[in-house]
Amino acid sequence: MAAAGAAAVKPVWPRDKRAIVNSPANITDPLVLFMPSGKRGRFPVGTPVLDAARQLGVYVESVCGGRATCGRCQIEVQEGNFAKHKIVSSNDHISPKGAKEERYERVRGLPERRRLSCSAQILGDLVIDVPQDTVINAQTIRKDADTRVIARDSAIHMCYVEIEEPDMHKPLGDLDRLKIALMKDWGLKSLDFDFHLLPQVQGILRKGNWTATAAIHKDAESETARVISLWPGLKNEAYGLACDIGSTTIAMHLVSLLSGRVAASSGTSNPQIRFGEDLMSRVSYVMMNPDGREGMTVAVREAISGLVDKVCAEGNVQRNDILDSVFVGNPIMHHLFLGIDPTELGGAPFALAVSGAVHIKASDIGLKLNQGARLYMLPCIAGHVGADAAAVTLSEGPHRQDEMMLIVDVGTNAEIVLGNRQRVVAASSPTGPAFEGAEISGGQRAAPGAIERVRIDPDTLEPKYRVIGSELWSDEPGFLDSVQATGVTGICGSGIIEVVAEMYLAGIISEDGVIDGSLGARSPRVVANGRTFSYVLKEGEPKITITQTDIRAIQLAKAALYAGTKLLMEKQHTEHVDRIHFAGAFGSFIDPKYAMVLGLIPDCDLDKVSAVGNAAGAGARMALLNRGYRREIEQTVSQIEKIETALEPKFQEHFVYAMALPNKVDPFPKLSAAVKLPPRKTVSEDGVAGDAAPRRRSREGHAARRGRE
Repeated sequence: MAAAGAAAVKPVWPRDKRAIVNSPANITDPLVLFMPSGKRGRFPVGTPVLDAARQLGVYVESVCGGRATCGRCQIEVQEGNFAKHKIVSSNDHISPKGAKEERYERVRGLPERRRLSCSAQILGDLVIDVPQDTVINAQTIRKDADTRVIARDSAIHMCYVEIEEPDMHKPLGDLDRLKIALMKDWGLKSLDFDFHLLPQVQGILRKGNWTATAAIHKDAESETARVISLWPGLKNEAYGLACDIGSTTIAMHLVSLLSGRVAASSGTSNPQIRFGEDLMSRVSYVMMNPDGREGMTVAVREAISGLVDKVCAEGNVQRNDILDSVFVGNPIMHHLFLGIDPTELGGAPFALAVSGAVHIKASDIGLKLNQGARLYMLPCIAGHVGADAAAVTLSEGPHRQDEMMLIVDVGTNAEIVLGNRQRVVAASSPTGPAFEGAEISGGQRAAPGAIERVRIDPDTLEPKYRVIGSELWSDEPGFLDSVQATGVTGICGSGIIEVVAEMYLAGIISEDGVIDGSLGARSPRVVANGRTFSYVLKEGEPKITITQTDIRAIQLAKAALYAGTKLLMEKQHTEHVDRIHFAGAFGSFIDPKYAMVLGLIPDCDLDKVSAVGNAAGAGARMALLNRGYRREIEQTVSQIEKIETALEPKFQEHFVYAMALPNKVDPFPKLSAAVKLPPRKTVSEDGVAGDAAPRRRSREGHAARRGRE
């Protein structure tokens, strides 16, 4: 969502930018230069700095969508006469701190010279530095392809033929003789040609000395086969793309359509993050900015085009050799990629513009592959359970087995699928961005320097941790040297889950999630923080503490996910699940034990809880290499029962119980057999421990309402 006051400034997207920057009518507008990117442009007085950055494609992270609450959009004004750039930059050329920015500085603190770009407005020429310690988008992209073998029956077939040469006594055209040869040699009953091939046929046949290889596209059996590309002589390779468009990252695999070999894989951050960290903030941005949808569509398509360049270079493949592609994504990513306004997904009844599978030419959306290349998108399951969840379902196959399987894709909007061959149900649950580091005081995404593993000694309450980029624990010799390049910068999602679970196991927090302030007498790690208490995970700079507010944010997120799962279990008339799969890049690094201690997932044998990696990407590869899988998931999605958690009266009840660790009413016998859970105790809101007391319904009811909002 745009920052306050941004409504008066019409955003300009890259294709229109030159008109503003170079227009003589706007030459008096302030000139703004962003460093270290070097991007510059002119903007009207009063434009929020964050909006200017977005319009120029400068990455400035904004978790809160411009509400001046996350502090991620910090910038610094460089003062002086920058003769090289013909800019005199001064703090007088940026608006004074407003009420929101002052409140943030008072509550959270703001380093000297730092400003929040969502609140600060341009008043004159500026040179603005984007501090690299605020750029957290360069997270570790961990979405490699798995090694499964997929039976091949792709929608593309390469067909080599030898064609009769022209004969004055047989007045058939070259195209017609090619068509006859293909139908005769390959058993095709009917055949059409893409129009773009008509001017090329004669030259290709003569260059190949009357031999050619045709790429024939035939997805469904009922379709007429179409020649989409043609080469002289023998062409013995063709490629396809399988791509998972996540709200945070985009993962792409370049795959041989003939061998099934993954020639290359690559990933990148989704550039739409600069318009909003979570899905709803991006929908809000579209609502508030007339050109918002177009800007985000352009951004994601450009990122995908860049990934195509990367995988082609890595796999030594030409774009012209890519003949098919399969894309998946959540409903909002799905719509924005296709150029569809996602506004209707922002509120009930969460109506999809397109729910079924999409079959188009890649060129229809400006994706430059082979001129005849096709694009297929898996069907969406529901308004907030998208084609990515369908791909995960295809990959993991709950509908193919007798066991009751739970599949969870943890994100800002968790997607949940539960079922077996008898019945499959699905839902989404509003977990929010806490598991990705937002709303957490020291939170960040998974990047080098982020704490990803935590252990707390239950006797001394002393912690140790591991960070991304080092294999050593913080109490091991050589740890400081191993993290010298990155430092310890914050805590990512897997670390957040572990530290809260470890605090519970060590008795630092009660089952209701309240930090026991009396433990301050035992350990200096437990410190007062106003009316509540905090736990110091890391001393030094930056100091990383786990606050009472952080724990509440995790409780709200995990309670929403568990409540959604509980609803699906009730719909399935079951009190247990046989197997749990964590999908997605984040799910790959969640320790099942700590997820269960937290109460993120229901009780289950720990050896039957596993991470399945980028299952959405695996499902996309399956659909790319075998058209039978396309029919399978289309039929399966049509039979999946969609549960709308917002309409379920029991959701709030489940949510309230799920606020406790691991849960207020549900037993966890299998977890208890594997992990020693602490005795139940309650702690008052001011951090004083006491005997077990009745549940405070009013406060937790309020928490439940916050979670649904």
